[in-house]
Amino acid sequence: MSPTHNFDDAEKGVAELELPIPVALPLSSSKSSMTAVATPISSPTTAVSSQVKLPSAFSKLPKEKAKCNEKALVIPSSKESKEYVLPALKPRKLLERKPNRWIRFQLWFNTYRKFYVFVMTMNIVGLILAIAGVWDYPRQYTGAFVLGNLLVAILMRNELFGRLLYLVINTLFAKWTPLWFRLGCTSVLQHLGGIHSGCAVSGFMWLVYRVVLIFIDHKDNHDSVLIMGVITNIVVGISIISAFPWIRNTHHNIFERHHRFMGWLGLIATWIFVILGESYDLNTHSWNPDGVRIIRQQTFWYALGMTVFILIPWLTIREVKVECEIPSPKVVVLRFERGMQQGLLARISRSSIMEYHAFGIISEGKHSNKHYLICGVQGDFTRGLVENPPTHIWTRELKFAGVSNTSTLYRRGIRVCTGTGLGAALSTCLQSPDWYLIWIGSDQEKTFGPTISGLIHNNLGPDRVLLWDSKKRGGRPDTMKLIKEVYISWGAEVIFITSNYQGNKEMMEGCKAAGIPAFGTLWDF
Repeated sequence: MSPTHNFDDAEKGVAELELPIPVALPLSSSKSSMTAVATPISSPTTAVSSQVKLPSAFSKLPKEKAKCNEKALVIPSSKESKEYVLPALKPRKLLERKPNRWIRFQLWFNTYRKFYVFVMTMNIVGLILAIAGVWDYPRQYTGAFVLGNLLVAILMRNELFGRLLYLVINTLFAKWTPLWFRLGCTSVLQHLGGIHSGCAVSGFMWLVYRVVLIFIDHKDNHDSVLIMGVITNIVVGISIISAFPWIRNTHHNIFERHHRFMGWLGLIATWIFVILGESYDLNTHSWNPDGVRIIRQQTFWYALGMTVFILIPWLTIREVKVECEIPSPKVVVLRFERGMQQGLLARISRSSIMEYHAFGIISEGKHSNKHYLICGVQGDFTRGLVENPPTHIWTRELKFAGVSNTSTLYRRGIRVCTGTGLGAALSTCLQSPDWYLIWIGSDQEKTFGPTISGLIHNNLGPDRVLLWDSKKRGGRPDTMKLIKEVYISWGAEVIFITSNYQGNKEMMEGCKAAGIPAFGTLWDF
């Protein structure tokens, strides 16, 4: 029988003795080595042969007479493994095209920027109508537009609100809804930062407009209201400027300190500005600090909402015990108590209120009594973990959800990561048998140590993982050839990628060109 025929049958869920479909043979069954198995290989930069036998889980099929039907392939249970059901795979064709300007533009103008443009457009139109005198409401209640925008901006970055959104979507729409809808849900959740940025800048614009109106009518307003408005503008402006990408990415500690502390100072200034503005009677030119009147104003409740959502994460900070494993000068593995669901990230710090650093959480599940963070030694903070390993560290008990948390939406997927990106990827594969792990790195077992290698060997069968050691193989693989072949053979619906900027760019462009749904690492814009 021809290879093509075998390929088609395999895609329909009907197995034969040998299926020369493009599949990446993953890890060797030996638990003492982390050497990638991808044979035959013609050169270090060649990914995987397009003619390889199925992994060990499938090699037993002829002897055990696997039960087949049109919907799924059921592999009978054995002493070593439980019954395994392989969903029916639909024949799929990948697009044969190279990344071009249109593809790069689509990736650039992602959901983040779409949200940002939409929010900014709506607010700018409203501001123009207010300035032109066409729309009177914003002139009378400018404070509501200022604080309403700022409240939404804060809400989009709030851990509790984010976890609630992920919970609702993962609970209601997992697996049964059309793929395009689930991909849309993931995209929206991943790019909520676009709403955050758009509303923050829009709120600042309305705040400037509000102060300009007070200045125009300064004869009717008290000087203290105008002064407090100017101070609020300056503080909020500094907080926004400190979050610009080139500052955040190149001077992270400066961003953390200014964005946080100026944000808190801005909240205090906002409260004073609101109370002064609502307490001064423009008609009688006198102070009327009526608490009941202030409470009835929109601005009071918006400010209260901002305060509550800012405080919630900080009420959960704790100093917890931590064990440090330093397998190499490049990596620190932190071990904490209690298990976690997949797709979460932790923020940790050496102090309670200074800069916090986010890392992906590795855990075998809620039933486990441990979870881990992989910290690559890159900056002062992670270097300090090596030079002076802590016994206790500050963290927020309320973890925030990352894009991997939506992996439950999909029937099957692939998690691709390079280097320390494994920290954000491994939990998804540990906690779900429907996810395949591709990990590209250099001398992984030596670099990341026995704890991480043990988690992989003890939880992922050789049919669900491919480890590529670029040091032993003399270079990186052809990642797109590898991804395409595993995508087809595994029957994946989506690919999640965690890599550095260049690696992420190449893989995302390649997946977009091939028509493969993929979500990559985000850098705040």
